[in-house]
Amino acid sequence: MTEPSGLTLTQALAILIPLTILYLTYRILDLSPGLLTPSSLRAIIFGAPSPSPSSSIPAYFSLPRALASYNAYRTLALSDIRAMEKSYSRLTYKHKRVGYVLGYTRKLEEARRAEEVNAVVCRGVAGLCTDTSEFPATESGADGVFWRWGWRDEDLQPDVGRVREALKHFVRDWSMEGKEERRRIFEPILDVLREDPQAKEGLKVLVPGSGLGRLAWEISELGHDTTAIELSYFMTLAFRFLLSSKTTQATDQHTVHPYAYWFSHSRSSENTSRGIPFPDVVPRPKDNLRLIEGDFLKHSPDGAKYDYVVTLFFIDTSLNIISTLEHIHSLLKPGGTWINLGPLLWTGGARARLELSLEEVLRLSEMVGFRIAEEGARKRRTVECEYTGDRMAMMKWMYQAEFWVATKADE
Repeated sequence: MTEPSGLTLTQALAILIPLTILYLTYRILDLSPGLLTPSSLRAIIFGAPSPSPSSSIPAYFSLPRALASYNAYRTLALSDIRAMEKSYSRLTYKHKRVGYVLGYTRKLEEARRAEEVNAVVCRGVAGLCTDTSEFPATESGADGVFWRWGWRDEDLQPDVGRVREALKHFVRDWSMEGKEERRRIFEPILDVLREDPQAKEGLKVLVPGSGLGRLAWEISELGHDTTAIELSYFMTLAFRFLLSSKTTQATDQHTVHPYAYWFSHSRSSENTSRGIPFPDVVPRPKDNLRLIEGDFLKHSPDGAKYDYVVTLFFIDTSLNIISTLEHIHSLLKPGGTWINLGPLLWTGGARARLELSLEEVLRLSEMVGFRIAEEGARKRRTVECEYTGDRMAMMKWMYQAEFWVATKADE
């Protein structure tokens, strides 16, 4: 006897009930289509995984997002070029001919070639993450699937802007082009360390917000035991790219075109698309230089506290400046020294709990327990400087940064 065609009631219910549960879950949790991902569904069904050691790092600075961004750089950068070409194509034939005579189509092609060169560097940075000697940690999620670094969200969107920021830092921190910018902001700090009576014995120095690590490296070159802390993997991956003998073996080995995507304030097309070689020196890991990838506010020193904490363009990134200054104070030995140089460009969007004036920051420093020096190389002063500036551009963004040296009172 043949089975009747069509679905039985039991079969229909077996299909409809799971779909109904999924729909109700979607409505109750108010998941937008972009959030209804394989990760979110696994979390709904199996539960979220245990927090990983990396989970204290915000998702927008995380290793998976940085890796995705470096990997996607070529696609996103060339997409920007195509958008500019599309905009140009909307001109009338007559105006397109004028643009052609001016060399605009050639400029777009030069920008494309420059971004291809940038993509080579980005692939090299991303390639470090596939090297288990660089990133050996692998963790298992709740559903038994292995997720490197303990992160499960596939939908961390690539951020081309943060990659471009890192490319500019290759110039600022590790090229001859950035030498003058470094000199203006590094020398006041290094002078204080050189003049310390105990400098010959070696000091214990902490550099939070270390970026691509040049200042920390320079301090270690003075013979000091230096710890660099950086929250953003966009920065630390780029620093590792220089530290690794697998990716960097010689001075000026790499080239970056950091301004190719930005046609504004340009004196000439050649200036915009110019390539800048790096590094001017080859840094290598060493016993007196350590890199910590994580949150400064969660850092505690191994063994003795620090003789110096050096903050360069850092304290204004604080979401709670009181917590930041209290933590700096707690990390220093009695009589230890805090050196600061930078502006007060607070995080926007009302994310910073307090947005203080310079006068208020200095007063807060005293309330926390610091005494600010007023003489010699330690004297408080204003330092005019740029930050990842283009020396050939028509626009200069100049900071009136403040420099001070503060001592922790003896306990």
